[in-house]
Amino acid sequence: AIFKVINFSCAFPTMTSPNVCCEKGPLAHLLLFHVLLLRSRDYDGFVSSLLLPEEARRSSLALRAFNVELAQVKDSVSQKTIGLMRMQFWKTAIEEIYRDEPPNQPVSAELWRAVRKHYLTKRWLLRIITEREKDLDDRAYRNLQELEKYAENTQSSLIYLLLECLGLKNVHADHAASHIGKAQGIVTCLRATPYHSSRRKVYLPMDICMLHGASQEDFIRGSREQNVRDVVYDIASQAHVHLQHARSFSNNVPAAANLAFLQTVVLEDYLQRVRRADFDVFHPSLKNRNPLVPIQLYIRSWKKSY
Repeated sequence: AIFKVINFSCAFPTMTSPNVCCEKGPLAHLLLFHVLLLRSRDYDGFVSSLLLPEEARRSSLALRAFNVELAQVKDSVSQKTIGLMRMQFWKTAIEEIYRDEPPNQPVSAELWRAVRKHYLTKRWLLRIITEREKDLDDRAYRNLQELEKYAENTQSSLIYLLLECLGLKNVHADHAASHIGKAQGIVTCLRATPYHSSRRKVYLPMDICMLHGASQEDFIRGSREQNVRDVVYDIASQAHVHLQHARSFSNNVPAAANLAFLQTVVLEDYLQRVRRADFDVFHPSLKNRNPLVPIQLYIRSWKKSY
């Protein structure tokens, strides 16, 4: 079984395959679009989706592809106006999906299928779009609470939808999902710091940077001084706190819900590695993906724990 996990890249055929997931025609191309998009933009989410039960797997791929489509708008447009137009397309698309009139677009078509199958809550989908739209302002978070709010409205909303794909409605699972989503948003912000800094952009909470006397220029030039590490330590510590809070609900969370929380493996891995790097967010060891994560994801899914 572990061998199968190591070879996740083979779990879906390539573009040259005559048969994609046992589907044919236009449907095969839709599935292939999702697979290629996620493997290139959200590999960890892609692997996590493959570990879900068959009835939720395809819908999870659709939701994660939707999330990727929105997430990449900010970095792919040169003007905010264009980004706003893209977001408006998705707002309109969601309304059309819930009228059973999805636009002729790969992600929209699969999202429509997921909505019909699982009766997904429209509010969560629209909340993700609205928060991503606000993020087009392209400025640093004023404080950690602002980053947490962004994470709640994007990452936590996505997990709520994954729980719905699994047919689960449980208040304890929702509480855990809220904290895991916040942890994921914080970790994503940290992981992306070297990339953003190379483009002369810094999004880390300003209040924590000011507390330690770290300027945006320190991050732009890739400083590895102690004050920069202290900023990373404080932010990473808050992600860890959210993971601990999420686990405090574990005794009351249905075992099936744990499959929606597999991303905790990825979050733990990064937090452990940045700690070993003494909170140097620019350390070379953080540039590469941990090849053991797929195995760890499989083990966690088998144990049904988070």
